Formats: sequence, C-alpha cells, structure tokens
Amino acid sequence: MRLHDLKPAEGSRKAPKRLGRGTGSGTGRNAGKGENGQNARSGGGVRPGFEGGQMPLFRRLPKRGFTNIFAKQYVAINVDRLNVFEDGTVVTPELLLERRVVSKVLDGVKILGNGNLEKKLTVKATKFSKSAAEKIETAGGKVEVV
Repeated sequence: MRLHDLKPAEGSRKAPKRLGRGTGSGTGRNAGKGENGQNARSGGGVRPGFEGGQMPLFRRLPKRGFTNIFAKQYVAINVDRLNVFEDGTVVTPELLLERRVVSKVLDGVKILGNGNLEKKLTVKATKFSKSAAEKIETAGGKVEVV
C-alpha cells in the first residue's frame, strides 16, 4: 500500500445535506425549516430561556443563598483507605493520586477518621479530623499538615 492508495473506509464519508435545491431533493422550498416563521428566517430565533413573553422559568423560581467563590474544595478520604500502603510509607497527596486512592486533588486532601488503620504511616495532608489524627498516631504513625 502506498500513499496514493489511501482512501476512507466505505460508508465513513457522508455527503452534506443540500438544502433548498428544488422539491425533488426532499429539502427544497423551505429547506427543512418548516413554514415561514421567526425560526425559518436567517438570523431568526429567540434567545435561550425565552418563553414567548411568559415569565421565564429561571425568573419564576425563588433565589436562595449565594455561592462563595473563595470556598476551598477538599477531597476527603477515610483512614481505612490508607491500609493499601506498606509500613513506613510517607503518604502525600501526590502519592494518593499516583496510587488512584483519589481521582483528583482540588485545594487539598482532608483525612477523616472512619474505619481502622493497621499500618504505621507518615501522612502529609492539608487537613485532618481529630479522630483521624488520633487513629494515625495510635497506629504508630505521624501526622503532618502540609
């Protein structure tokens, strides 16, 4: 096979729909846009959310609260998830990502105290709950806030 022999697979290339090319084409006259109305005209149509003058849904619904754009988002994991590591391992957010314990690290990692820890680990994370720090230290490990 040479470069000049290459061609797309059979059926992978589809001809574009030719609009407004006579009634015999099936898409003549109104070119698949239906009868002439606002949406059939060039540049016609209404903005997203417009309901023909009726009060739009997003304005009918009550608004509550606000979103704090400065809020930190922590990925929370429990201490029992740390049992996958060997004794003496220094557990960092990067290592948690690498071993797929967490799928992403947003603004940091918080370790929570659900479950039991059987390994002696040095855990470096952004935040710890009191019970998590207690359980890590009871198992003989160390807690370091990064």
